[in-house]
Parts: sequence; structure tokens; C-alpha cells
Amino acid sequence: MEILKTNLEDFKNIENWEYKENFYTVNSRHGDINIHYVDENSDKDETILLMHGNPTWGYLYRNMIDPLKDAGYRVVVPDLPGFGKSDKFTSRYHYTYEEFVDWMSQWIEGVNLKNVTLFCQDWGGLIGLRLAAKYDDRFNRIVAANTGLPTGKAPLNPGFLIFKEFMNIKEDLHVAGQVRNGTNGLDQAALDAYNAPFPNETYKQGVRQFPNIVPSSPMTPSRKFNEEAWEKLKKWHKPFLCAFSDNDPIFAGVENSFLKHIPGSKNMPHVTIENAGHFLQEDNPDGCVKAILSIMEY
Repeated sequence: MEILKTNLEDFKNIENWEYKENFYTVNSRHGDINIHYVDENSDKDETILLMHGNPTWGYLYRNMIDPLKDAGYRVVVPDLPGFGKSDKFTSRYHYTYEEFVDWMSQWIEGVNLKNVTLFCQDWGGLIGLRLAAKYDDRFNRIVAANTGLPTGKAPLNPGFLIFKEFMNIKEDLHVAGQVRNGTNGLDQAALDAYNAPFPNETYKQGVRQFPNIVPSSPMTPSRKFNEEAWEKLKKWHKPFLCAFSDNDPIFAGVENSFLKHIPGSKNMPHVTIENAGHFLQEDNPDGCVKAILSIMEY
């Protein structure tokens, strides 16, 4: 097993992504790894944390960072280990759900995030919601967008199962193509940006492994930890907003579990992000920004 360091030259020609690079080192049982993150307006008190999923990276939020920054908030966008400019393992089996939570816990404590409003999508929610439940004192608000917190009790979406099999068996995986399939379309510049973190197959193991570690049955190791997080979220009275898109075949209807069980979702201005697929940040970033700003005064 090898830890792959980012070659920043692979990112030098990316359009609309000129943010200062920040790195924080966390410990793993396989060696120290660097987590890359964007941190704009770091002197502001209120922090908006934007968390991506699979197989994207912080670039997904390129059209949201500046509007949120201009609104007067600190905007922090990490690349999960295995993605973007963060370090990557050459073995997929060194990526586990609990280790992702641990790595990002170390990162949150290390950069000392406080007064956080979380916007989370896809695995950004599976990890981010665990973090919010763990660090209740650091998180003030949550916006959940095309994500969930599965415990293995309900069957997974058939579309997801097809995606999972594909990610396991496809020999020459075109990562950017998977992002494009979850949007209304991407131009070549965006496709190049989504491929940049993965110059060859050895870099793609986190992308391949993420679908395998989604809790899919009561026997899944992370099931009990997600259930414990749910118990905390069922007592979450701070603002919780659902901003799911109108054209996501993976998470359609999952928002109902949040609306039913989380008390902080009551009387919130929940919104459907229109004309958007799974990666709603690509298809309707303005709608996502408006959703976040709509609860900042709650």
C-alpha cells in the first residue's frame, strides 16, 4: 500500500479554480495523510462548510464559494481523502466509513471549525451528518441536499446498486463521466477538472470503494454508529433544511426521513432545487446558495 501525494501541476490549468491551497495533516492507521481545503474569509465568525461526495471534489462548489463569501461568511471546502488535492491510498480497502469520519473529525478539530452551517450532498452528508451529530457544539445549522444517513434497514435504491456494480467492475473508469451522468451536462473544462485528481487507475481507489461502504444491511459495521447519530439528530432542534433536487434518481424521497424525524426541520423554508440532477451544485448553484442563505438568520 502506498500513499499518493497530489501533483499540483495536474491542477494548474483548471478554469475558475484559483483559491488558495490549505493543507492539514491527519493520522491514519496507514500513515499520515494531508487533507486539502479552501478557506475563504477566515476572519468571519459564521462558517459555511461545503462537503462534497463521490466522485467529485471541492471544485463542485466553484460557483457557490464567492456568492457565500460576498454575503459575509467564512466558506470552507475540504477535499475528502482520496479526492481532489488530498492524499490518496493505492488500496481501496484502506478507505472505510469510520476512518473517513475519523479523518474529518481530526481535521475539524485541527482547523478549529466553529459556528458551522453545513451544506452536504452525497457522501458529504453520510460523513457530514455524522460530524454534526458528534460535534453538536460546533454546528449551528444543516442543509441536506441529495444525501442520507442509511442504517441498512431499508433497501438501497436500485439505481445506486447498478452504479455500485459498475464502479467495481469497470476497468477504465472515466471519473468525470460519472459526474456528467449526474448532471444536465458538463463542458470540457469541467470534465478536465473532475479528471484532474485521477491521472491513472491507482488514484481512483477511493472512488471505487465509496459505494461498497454505504451501510446496506443490518450487518454493515457502520450501522450502529449511524443509528447512534440518528438518535442525536432526532434531538436536533437547531435549523435543519432540506434542499433536494427535482431530478435525482438516487436520493429521491430520502428527504422525508429527515422531515419526519428531525425536530429542527419544522417550519423551515424547505425547497426543491429545480432543473437539477444528482449534482445539484453543478446544475443550479444559485438555488443552492439561496437555500443556504435562507436559514442563516434562524
